[in-house]
Amino acid sequence: MPQNVGNIGRTCVLTGSKLHLIKPYMFDLSGKALKRAGMDYWKYLNLEIHGDIYEFLDKYGEEKIFISTTHGSKIYTDVTYGDNCFIIFGKESSGLPDFIHEKYGDSAIRVPMIESSERSLNLSNTVAVVTYEALRQIGFPKMK
Repeated sequence: MPQNVGNIGRTCVLTGSKLHLIKPYMFDLSGKALKRAGMDYWKYLNLEIHGDIYEFLDKYGEEKIFISTTHGSKIYTDVTYGDNCFIIFGKESSGLPDFIHEKYGDSAIRVPMIESSERSLNLSNTVAVVTYEALRQIGFPKMK
């Protein structure tokens, strides 16, 4: 959803984090909703766009990668993040592809929630929660 990406972009700008978007996504980056959610921060975003997940993995697949999933075996506060790690978040509707779960299952993290038939946390909220924990662990670099 463009609103989620706008909110995530804003979080990235204000935390000094880089946003990697992996195609295909079903919205226009210049769309009105995306700009509204990102407000005037969007022009300051450190953004890298990848043609597909394989392109991303070819470039960054050897780095420390965590996957955020409601099926993660570890709580997001129980792992050790590093300066150059990546956290992959899937689509709210379908999550991450099975092969990503297979490849990075040992580094699958989750945000605890009560058991419910309801949906999971909003994607942009989850990104913010996990991002701030990772930044806390490395001392909130360049942040006041």
